[in-house]
Amino acid sequence: MTTFRDVLELVRAPAALTVLGDTAVGACTAAGGLSRQGWLLPLASVAVYSGGMALNDWADRDLDAIERPERPIPSGRVTPRRALAVAAGLGAVGLALAAAGGGRRSLAVAVPLVASVVAYDVVAKPTAAGPLAMAVCRGLDVLMGAGGSPRALPAALTIAVHTAGVTALSRGEVHGGSSADTGLALAATGAAAAAVDSASPDVRTPLARVTGAAGSAAYLAAALPGQLAAAEDPSPERVRDATRAGIGAVVPLQAALVARSGAPVVALGLMAVHALIRLRGKAGRAGRRRRGDLT
Repeated sequence: MTTFRDVLELVRAPAALTVLGDTAVGACTAAGGLSRQGWLLPLASVAVYSGGMALNDWADRDLDAIERPERPIPSGRVTPRRALAVAAGLGAVGLALAAAGGGRRSLAVAVPLVASVVAYDVVAKPTAAGPLAMAVCRGLDVLMGAGGSPRALPAALTIAVHTAGVTALSRGEVHGGSSADTGLALAATGAAAAAVDSASPDVRTPLARVTGAAGSAAYLAAALPGQLAAAEDPSPERVRDATRAGIGAVVPLQAALVARSGAPVVALGLMAVHALIRLRGKAGRAGRRRRGDLT
């Protein structure tokens, strides 16, 4: 029997915290902040992301039966049919929330966003185009918050570059990484950090500059150590650790972009989310050590 906890595991519920800031980045860089109904857009991101995770496990169910049999589908806790229904339902919810939160303009971006998620999970993920396809998904998520405004394109590209690097690195989680993938991840992290100033509106206040710089520093501190360790020793364990850190590191990058655009309160909220992710990560690692599971 499938439990609610099984569904939460299927959709990687804690990881959804990392997409809350995408639409905030789009809205802040394009228009200075979210509209009155705009708070629904981060929820739209969560729904689309979570549906994508369910679809990912549905598409990977045969491979996971060999490499990760503990996951909900291969373990028998969630049937493939139910996983597909969860994916479809969350995708529909995401579209509805995008329309309610940002009107036709946000919906016009949400539709290709959902299509891109499906294309990544079902077609592109195991191919060389996988990192680029995932980067497109995250870039569109930022643009959904901006209602498609071209003013948010530099910020969307910054998030997309980071995403491409992390996705490339993640390909070594099972069998170990390659120097090409770890090098790409390091280059993407450096490029994303360097792009923060140019990707945000030119807000010249000292507070915007200081908080933006602080966010960039927090981003580098979160992403670089794991990637450098994986470059030195590209074992599956090191690559998994670096990938987890890279997934979470997008939040201080979001905070840096938002702060640099002149929205320090939103940036502080995102840094609080980052702190929560780090605390949960430490608790998870401690639990794995107690169980003797170092992977």
